[in-house]
Amino acid sequence: MSKGKTPEEMIPKMGEPEPVGLFAWLRGRFFAGMVIAAPLAATFFILLFLITFNDNRVKPLLPPLLQPETYTNYAIPGFGVLVLVVALTVLGAVTANLVGRSLLTATDRILSRIPIVKNVYAALKQLTEVLANNQQASFDRCVMVEYPKKDSWCIGFVSSHAKGEIGAKLGSTKIGVFVPTTPNPTSGFLIYVEETEAIPLDMTVEEGAKMILTAGLVVPDFDPGSETDSVVEAEVGTEKLTK
Repeated sequence: MSKGKTPEEMIPKMGEPEPVGLFAWLRGRFFAGMVIAAPLAATFFILLFLITFNDNRVKPLLPPLLQPETYTNYAIPGFGVLVLVVALTVLGAVTANLVGRSLLTATDRILSRIPIVKNVYAALKQLTEVLANNQQASFDRCVMVEYPKKDSWCIGFVSSHAKGEIGAKLGSTKIGVFVPTTPNPTSGFLIYVEETEAIPLDMTVEEGAKMILTAGLVVPDFDPGSETDSVVEAEVGTEKLTK
């Protein structure tokens, strides 16, 4: 009859790694592979979906003479994307001359008179004109605002200070903050708050968008010492100015 182990012998010694079974080792390597492969696979399938979706919409509009399947038995992936890029380039070249601008003005006048359509068309046109004329149009920084009630905070992106009629009625110290929704940061709402009531964050807009997209599961790294140093430097600068 074999002698059993004493309680002291059953306790693993300090510094010695605990034995890992084959199943646990395989499971760990499997999940490690999933972490690496998941972003690559998701990116591939999203691009494949967009290319296939565009090909299925653009290629049926082409005559058989221009479709690659007429000459080969193989469908070229991305051919619809290529056709779309060429068509947009030609459209831009055509509208650059006098005849093209006249046609564009007539089309704009017609769409602006159709009920319901004119509202959607005017909003999209204004948005594209703002983005085209201002290449630097982007969110300024990431902040936290108290919403929807006291002691409840949400992440938002500063668009600009209050301007125009809003600035005249609310004051120029108000800032526009776009508060996106989770997990779809492309939707949300715009609120105007006092700039001093918004808590500035060190994270970038991209990091804030990732945090919202993942519902707070992905949080960017933060060094509390950097914030303390900045506060100390600001206090030292203030003392020098007062002396």
